[in-house]
Amino acid sequence: MKSPKVRILVVDDTPANLSLLLDALTEAGYEILVAESGRSALALLDHTTPDLVLLDLVMPGMDGIATCVRLKARDECRDVPVLFMTAVDESEQKVRAFEAGAFDYITKPAYPPEVLARVAAHLQIRALQKSLADELALRIEAENQLSQSLDRAIVLADAGGRIVFSSRLAENLLHKYFPARAAGVLPANLAATEGLVVRRFAEPGRNDLLMLVLEEQNTPPGPAALLQLGLTPREAEVLYWIAQGKSNPDIATILGANVRTVHKHVEHIFQKLGLETRNAAAITALEILRPAK
Repeated sequence: MKSPKVRILVVDDTPANLSLLLDALTEAGYEILVAESGRSALALLDHTTPDLVLLDLVMPGMDGIATCVRLKARDECRDVPVLFMTAVDESEQKVRAFEAGAFDYITKPAYPPEVLARVAAHLQIRALQKSLADELALRIEAENQLSQSLDRAIVLADAGGRIVFSSRLAENLLHKYFPARAAGVLPANLAATEGLVVRRFAEPGRNDLLMLVLEEQNTPPGPAALLQLGLTPREAEVLYWIAQGKSNPDIATILGANVRTVHKHVEHIFQKLGLETRNAAAITALEILRPAK
């Protein structure tokens, strides 16, 4: 798949003065977005999120510092590098800009080679930060998965039918047989479900906590069958639900994971299997999950 271009937002009330810089950024392969005021820049952010912002410090109306504060208040822009541009050599203003959330500054008139070097450096730092954040999310998910790695479908529920604990296999079965059930609550018709055996265990003399063991009869191939593709157990689960037609947000809900983490798992699946689309991934999985009779 072709990687999307890196988008750089340039905010300056006289962008014509930056023509050499804009030409250099375009020639370097960046997609350039231009706003001539702080307000127009914020309006543009309603429709897209840039990968980096070059922001003029001195502008009429809303200046660069006020614009930066408003920009950083947006969740999707909190980690976007902002490099302010200024011809004013006042330390106090620079400090205020850094306090507003700017990452670096460029002195006007801008020298294109220096700007390109600074832009490339900050984009690389941001990419490393995102990579570390993704790895941390995967590690946290792996720890959570390990804590629920029982190979039995076990559910603990209180006297009111509220689920206190459920293993991953139990969650999968509950979602499969009761897709419309209320989250965190046992289905009312659990014991009368065809194809699902429910065994109940309770400590003598106590009725405040009940353990249920769910067993599926005539079990069809599940996520474990997809491990033969060279996937991790979690990737196999994600691919299994892709084959069931679920979206990434749906899969995140089913697996109790972060949507962004599911996105990363899907990327890894595509890379490992040499695929580019969800349909191709689903077909690959179904060839194993629904073998020809």
